[in-house]
Formats: sequence, C-alpha cells, structure tokens
Amino acid sequence: MKYALFTHVPWPQDTDAARLLSYATDEARLAEDLGFSSAWIAEHHFTRYGVGSSALVIAAYIAGRTQKIRLGTGVLIPTLHNPIRLAEDTATMDAISGGRLDVGFGRGVYGYEYSGFGVEPATSQEHFQESVNIIEGLWTNPEFSHKGEFYDLNKVSLAPLPVQSPHPPIYIAATRTPETLDYCISRGHNLCIAVVMDTAPALDLLRRFVQKSAEAGMNKPASEVPFFRYMYVAETNEQARRDTAAHLEWVLDMLFWRGWFKDGGSEIHHDIEEWRRTRTETPVTLNYVLENRAIIGDPDYCIARIEELKRAGVEYLGANFAMGGLDHKKVLRSMELFAKEVMPHIGLPVEVSNAAADS
Repeated sequence: MKYALFTHVPWPQDTDAARLLSYATDEARLAEDLGFSSAWIAEHHFTRYGVGSSALVIAAYIAGRTQKIRLGTGVLIPTLHNPIRLAEDTATMDAISGGRLDVGFGRGVYGYEYSGFGVEPATSQEHFQESVNIIEGLWTNPEFSHKGEFYDLNKVSLAPLPVQSPHPPIYIAATRTPETLDYCISRGHNLCIAVVMDTAPALDLLRRFVQKSAEAGMNKPASEVPFFRYMYVAETNEQARRDTAAHLEWVLDMLFWRGWFKDGGSEIHHDIEEWRRTRTETPVTLNYVLENRAIIGDPDYCIARIEELKRAGVEYLGANFAMGGLDHKKVLRSMELFAKEVMPHIGLPVEVSNAAADS
C-alpha cells in the first residue's frame, strides 16, 4: 500500500498564515518518518480555503527539510500561469529536490481565481491542455517550438532541465469532465482523485481510468493514482468526531461560500460568522461528508473503511489530516496513531522510490 499526505494549508480567521506553513512542513517531515510515499500541496488563490498560492515555493522549502518523501502539487492550475515560467519552476524544483517532484495539474473551479488573473474560464479546457502540452514539450525537447491558440513559442530551450527522465510524473485532476479524463489517458498521464469528490463516483472514476488506460495501451495502474480522503484517527469514534466536527464544517462552508463571489473579490476580508447568520442556503451536511468523503473514527473503524476502498481497487491512499484549523498537535497525534494502529492492518508502506536515482 502507498500512502500520501495532502493539505490545502487552510487559513481560518484569527490564525497566522506563516505559522500554518510551518505546520505543513512539520506534517510532511512526520509523514516521511512514518513511511508515506508523498506529500501534496494544493494551489489556491485569494482565499482562506488554502494559502498554497505558491505551492512550488512551499514544496521547495519542504524538500530542503526532508530526504526521500516525494513532493506533489495537488494541483497546479496552469491556465493561471505562463507555461514557460511554470516549466522552469517545476524543473528547478525537480533539481532542488533531487528528482522527487510529482506534478499535478488541474483546471480549478472558482471563478474569482480566473477573474483575478484576467483569464477567461470559458476556454479553460483548451487553455489547460495546451499549457500542459507546452510544459511537457519544454521539459523534453531542445529548442522547443509551438504555435497554438493561446501561445506561440519559437526555439525555446529550458534551463535547468528536470532531473527525472524523461520528466517528472504528471498527474491530472479529472473530477468533473470526461474531456479531461480522455486527455489524461491520451497523453499517458496519471490520474489523481480529489478529496472533495464523493467516494462512489471517485471509485467509478478510478475504475474507468484503469480500464480506459489499458484499452489505450497505456496500462496505468491503480497504484499510481492517489485517492485522497479527509482522514482522522482518535482513540474513540466519539473523540474523532468531536475533534474534527467544527473544522470539517469550516471546510464545507468555505467550499460553499467561495462560490458566492462571482464578480470579483473573495471571502478573505469578510466574517464567516456573519455570512453564516445571513445565508439562505447551506452546503452538504457534516454527516453526508463523513459518510461519503471522510474516514474519521477509531482505528477499527478506519481500518474497516479503508479495507472497503482496497477491495474496490484503491492502492494509493491519500490522507488530508489538517482540516480547517484543527489543532496542530492533534493532527500530528492522529498521523502517528494512523501509522501505529491502522497502517499495519491495511498494508505496510511501499518504500519510496527516488526517480532520479532510479533512472
């Protein structure tokens, strides 16, 4: 079994962003000690939902504080970046980390991230695919040229080149649209499955990816698909729910609230309690998420839920422990309890492979 750590680096009101970034580093270092294969950081902009606006900078810092754990972007939004710059930054990060970078790409879903960068969301699919293709081309071709709908490049040579050969693994978030999944398979990329996706459709997506990949001759295995879930282990089910309830509700409210800002601005300088008092609609319930997106309970409960995922084909389990301002000591304690009481029963961790050293 392979294990991944995931974080948005959530930033609730009255918390310090710099300290939260330090906590994320602590969690990645502990994950390495506990045998996790990778640690993933999400990119988001203009929001308290997550302060990973410079996910590669965060990953580079963590790389300097770790030795072998792989560092993933879960996910970068290439439509919000110049692809040449993103190719340079990812190649540099791959070199700094000694070939430990996994590059996740996705289109993003929130309008104010696109409007803040002055990017047209209506063409995001075409823009996304062209950007990823350019990045891959720059990684692997000297004097790379390209003429497209969004970018023209003439004999561009990347410096530095990635350490991994032929390039860092690419993961595509294909949560909602068949076109993205088809693109992922056609290019031979890996899939990553987001924590916000309900388990039943997420498992169906995993099955379709593995099947379609085999049919296309790509043969991408489930063991290379990180399957992210909200995760928390405590001594009892009651304690686990009590520790996480308010923090998971904050996550759900943030996901819902962010969608209200369609014409610029964001929720950063607004009061969430005021919004809660005046809102006329509510997000999905906590109980719904506990049943459909989360594994939160005592060790026996978590083992049983993860065994269900294993029987359904999951071989690479991703865990989001740090939810919405959850106390840092409790996050670390839950990670340790997961490693001590859960992992031995569902599968000892696969040894981390350094792709640069192995190539």
